[in-house]
Amino acid sequence: MEIVCVTGAGGYVASWAVKELLGKGYIVHGTVRDPDDEKKNGHLKKLEHAKERLHLFKADLLDYASLCTAIHGCTGVIHVATPVPAGKVTDPQKEMLEPAIAGTRNVMNACLKAKVNKVVVVSSILAVAVNPSWPKDRTMDENCWTDAEFCMKTEKWYCAGKAISEREALEFGKKNNINVVTVCPSVVFGPMLQSTLCTTNIILLNLFKGKNSFNLIEFDKAEEDIDIPIVDVRDCAKALLLAYEKPEAEGRYLCSPHVLRTKALIQLLKNLFPHYNYPTDQLRVSNEELNYTCEKIMNLGWNYRSLEKTLVDSVERMKEAGLLN
Repeated sequence: MEIVCVTGAGGYVASWAVKELLGKGYIVHGTVRDPDDEKKNGHLKKLEHAKERLHLFKADLLDYASLCTAIHGCTGVIHVATPVPAGKVTDPQKEMLEPAIAGTRNVMNACLKAKVNKVVVVSSILAVAVNPSWPKDRTMDENCWTDAEFCMKTEKWYCAGKAISEREALEFGKKNNINVVTVCPSVVFGPMLQSTLCTTNIILLNLFKGKNSFNLIEFDKAEEDIDIPIVDVRDCAKALLLAYEKPEAEGRYLCSPHVLRTKALIQLLKNLFPHYNYPTDQLRVSNEELNYTCEKIMNLGWNYRSLEKTLVDSVERMKEAGLLN
């Protein structure tokens, strides 16, 4: 039976990837900070087939030896985790950028040591879309790379870290004859499997409370009416499985079927859930348009849910978890 390791298994996207893998008959090695932390990882143990085929390993992206232990014996790895600083960030270069790059390097070196056949790295649309020199009239696709130097100058550390890590992973694969594929999702909404809130669901929850906090993920200033690219967490997990299982999958894949402005998203939420206090701030019109295509991943056989379905399921899960009154 094939063994696949998922890094950061307790996280939002990774949990759904674990669920998908277990559902398809794989044995899963999940890396987590603390396997005994029921609040962060208890939901994984309740997944169908988890008792027989899920093994949690105490591992840290910055601890190469622990990654080697988790990845040993695996034929594939889905690398989802990104080191997240605990508490307030005082030095983003040291606390966000450098750990993101070092963590991916450690994963790739552990994959090389374990003779892993295939690695799927979760990157981000932010590793694609922040490129001032990309022609405005040209649709962004997998050939468009975020300008890491520009991001560092403008202090978009998450964007820079994702772009550098993804590029390094692809180059490492070519150099060492490992099949490396990257997937670049956008803002991920949809039902949580875990009980702790992730960044994007905090943003959604904030919108219900009258606060616009899209600047939490380095898109831009929250006071601008910007394009928000969105993908359902379940569709994102399916994209990772397609990238892993399809022999023809190669290079990078953009994964974001929906894009709409902040105001339009708030209006859609109002139509679906009229009983909340939405932001009433006057948002400045942004001239920046996010013009990209997901044609490449669609050609792998990927499809996706409607945005309305994603939002309804997100809210239902939040209500179940007692996060919404």
